Amino acid sequence: MRQVSRRAFALAALSTLTMAQGASAAPGRRRAVTEMRGVWLATVGNRDWPSRPGLTAGEQRTELIAHLDRAVRDRLNTVVLQVRPTADALWPSPYEPWSQYLTGTQGEAPGWDPLGTAVAEAHARGLQLHAWFNPYRIANHTDPGRLAASHPARRHPDWAVPYGGRLYYNPGLPQVRAFVEDAMLDAVARYPVDAVHFDDYFYPYPVAGQTFDDDAAWDAYGGGFDSRAAWRRDNIDRLVRETAARIRRVRPGTRFGISPFGVWRNATTDERGSDTRAGVQTYDDLYADTRKWVREHWIDYVVPQLYWHIGFDAADYAKLVAWWADVAEDTGTHLYLGEALYKAGAAGQPPAWQDPVELSRHLTLAAGYAQVRGHVFFAAQDVAKDPVGAMARVVADHYGQPAEPPR
Repeated sequence: MRQVSRRAFALAALSTLTMAQGASAAPGRRRAVTEMRGVWLATVGNRDWPSRPGLTAGEQRTELIAHLDRAVRDRLNTVVLQVRPTADALWPSPYEPWSQYLTGTQGEAPGWDPLGTAVAEAHARGLQLHAWFNPYRIANHTDPGRLAASHPARRHPDWAVPYGGRLYYNPGLPQVRAFVEDAMLDAVARYPVDAVHFDDYFYPYPVAGQTFDDDAAWDAYGGGFDSRAAWRRDNIDRLVRETAARIRRVRPGTRFGISPFGVWRNATTDERGSDTRAGVQTYDDLYADTRKWVREHWIDYVVPQLYWHIGFDAADYAKLVAWWADVAEDTGTHLYLGEALYKAGAAGQPPAWQDPVELSRHLTLAAGYAQVRGHVFFAAQDVAKDPVGAMARVVADHYGQPAEPPR
């Protein structure tokens, strides 16, 4: 296979990294570089930004600008900002309350427009701003009484399902799907975001001994399906197709991308799957048929979260790159790879992640696949701190000159 030969070439080059992207096409001229160089900027739990709730508007803005400036210094070109972390908003939404991660109190206005500012300041620096939404997560607890009094989940308690210590909107209700689309598309209508971005949360990750209680919705709407699993997948398929169509109507040219868990299905489950032994499979456990979305070009780009090292027994980064490259080939859907920068140098991680060169090896290997059009790093705080210099090594080895993001 063509991918096998490319992979062999890439692996052979691991010890002799080059900076081909910065090579001159002719004396005095440089070849134009186009690739995704992205970073996720997470707001849930104040993971990356703001550093804590309750900062002044000026302090929040200063921290945000620092993340954008750091992206520019590292020659990145895209920031994926989480703007709807828990059925709330980082803009003045008529649908949902202000996020608690800004002021510490859900529904309390922060005194400025974070998303509007982020779009303007990113564009002023030549960065793309992708608006990252979580469609169904309501809260990281199960008490509706802790939500803002105006929260839709309090006005419609039948929309919410407690599961695994968290509260979720029920994807099986058509009125829920319509509402979350309305809430997300409001941001697209208001701001010239470059893309709408979903991560890996569709139906929640399975929790041992617990059942996601959607019996009433299944009874009402599942009649045309052979199994509840098939019905659940159709619910998520509908969300993806409808969101894509509505983005095109609201703001033509805005892209739609999804960053799923890195394993669609193991080959032991489905011969079309990857040579992995992952405990979670998105098709079976999250009811997200990510392979179909790529193959049928429902989305503009996919960023599988390949958060494992090269040679990891259960989910080898190298094998998954080859699998995703094969899935994306000739589809029109761009393939970028999600990179676990947060693991580099982290306590408790395998020895591979203590080596600052591991991530650079990922980019070298991926360069052997024409289908791979770039990488996105999780996450902004780790880019800023870079405890073992893994990001610095990526920049030195691969980002010798700026690059335009794919369009």
